[in-house]
Amino acid sequence: MTTILVTGATGGIGKAVCERLAAGGTQLVLAARDQARLEALVATLPAPLNGSHTPMPVDMSSDTSVANFDRGLAASGLKLNGAVLMPPQPHSDSNPMPEPEVWRTLFQTSFIGPLSVLKSAIAQMEPAPEAGVRCKIVIVSGMSSVQVLSHYATANVIRTAWVGEAKTLAFALGERGIHVNTLSLGGTLSPWYRDAIAKRAASAGMTFEERLASETDNIPLKKYGAPSEVAVVIDGLLSPLSDHMTGLNILHDGGFTRAY
Repeated sequence: MTTILVTGATGGIGKAVCERLAAGGTQLVLAARDQARLEALVATLPAPLNGSHTPMPVDMSSDTSVANFDRGLAASGLKLNGAVLMPPQPHSDSNPMPEPEVWRTLFQTSFIGPLSVLKSAIAQMEPAPEAGVRCKIVIVSGMSSVQVLSHYATANVIRTAWVGEAKTLAFALGERGIHVNTLSLGGTLSPWYRDAIAKRAASAGMTFEERLASETDNIPLKKYGAPSEVAVVIDGLLSPLSDHMTGLNILHDGGFTRAY
């Protein structure tokens, strides 16, 4: 049975990923901050044939919480076939030079903590490429991984850092049969993003549909992505589809990024 760790499991995209993987028979280790929300999500998912899904709370901003997660994962005895890491994303900030404390907090929450969780996950993987057993890691980042967003210093730096770290891990872990790829998302209609569009629409005196059409006019596919569409791509990257793929940054932005 395939066992996959999904962080950010209770978010809009995380939930869609969990639903798709569980529907395919995957056993899940679900991680997020709120234990009650994790348990509620587990209750809605089809159970794997042999075993059960495991909710494990973790707060990426807390070293203590991350250390507790590490001990809990090791004690569970679960062997992971892969991980979907969704680091908390920095919100857009027009300040190009944030104060030092902003950076310290941001790196802990969006990079150091998630990287420690990923290290814990890798310790529970037992790939055997000679026997055709490969482990897959998918790191979900954002559009500024590949395209600079004007003045959004925090988003530009953190998301690009993940692309660099993933490439490094791909080199370091490839011989062991552990694949590491990143997925860079453009606009995705998660619940919080739909709410943000609705607020912008109300402020501009527009309907939701009018605002959405206006915002997606510069996207070749004329739409934002759906969480379910993100889940399909992640499912593919965890599958044999990626058996000869590692160190890639894959765009999921409807064609918005204009570069070779």
